Amino acid sequence: MQSEAEKHERRVDALLHGHLERRRRGVKHPVEDFLFTYYSHRPAQLRKWRPDTTGIRPEHRARAQWIRDLLANTAKRPPHLGCFGLHEWAMVYRLDQREVRHTAWPLRLSQPEIARLLEERQVRCSHFDAFRFFTPPARSLNLLQPTRDTQHDLEQPGCLHANMDLYKWSFKLAPLVGSPTVVDCFELARDIRTLDMRASPYDLRDLGYEPVRIETPAGRAEYTAAQKAFADRAAPLRERLIAIVDRAFTA
Repeated sequence: MQSEAEKHERRVDALLHGHLERRRRGVKHPVEDFLFTYYSHRPAQLRKWRPDTTGIRPEHRARAQWIRDLLANTAKRPPHLGCFGLHEWAMVYRLDQREVRHTAWPLRLSQPEIARLLEERQVRCSHFDAFRFFTPPARSLNLLQPTRDTQHDLEQPGCLHANMDLYKWSFKLAPLVGSPTVVDCFELARDIRTLDMRASPYDLRDLGYEPVRIETPAGRAEYTAAQKAFADRAAPLRERLIAIVDRAFTA
């Protein structure tokens, strides 16, 4: 019979195989690399097994409280599902191909078409760590102007990036949060990242990613349905993280 640690390692190995093989060959991936570059948790750390614990060091309490409050504030708000992933479009607004983040991949629409979409539709990004990557001229198009100081006030449970960030909060709450929950959050983040980039202005069909064409009514409906499904998946994970911190504080 396999131990819990062995089951965990097999689960993670299946999730990481493609990334590690590409890394060995020096091949970049515009979708999955994000999970290992934007987030600081390394594959070896993800693979390491550990159970939940209730012990928390005094010097870690403030960080755990900050994360717990952010998660609780987010959870109590209704999900906003009308953003249509325009944050990714705002990150390439008024740039040429040499200036975008993923220079090796073409844009599906021309820059004038991208600009028209952003300027005609209301951009309502509540997530600071997405907003800070907007191009300078795109920032004024956003209905909200999130900052790190307003993060607790603005994050909401329909946001793809807030739900991806459950992965970040799970490993930052170590050692309170055990490996099974961290990997559950990683799987959610990986799936959300796929939608994030399928709905982006990049053309990634050569990698097998069919675009979610949010520039069309059908594409916006598809995006909203997927966004709601991810919000539903994220909600119990968010509550699980809150409960783990609460248990540690009362132990």
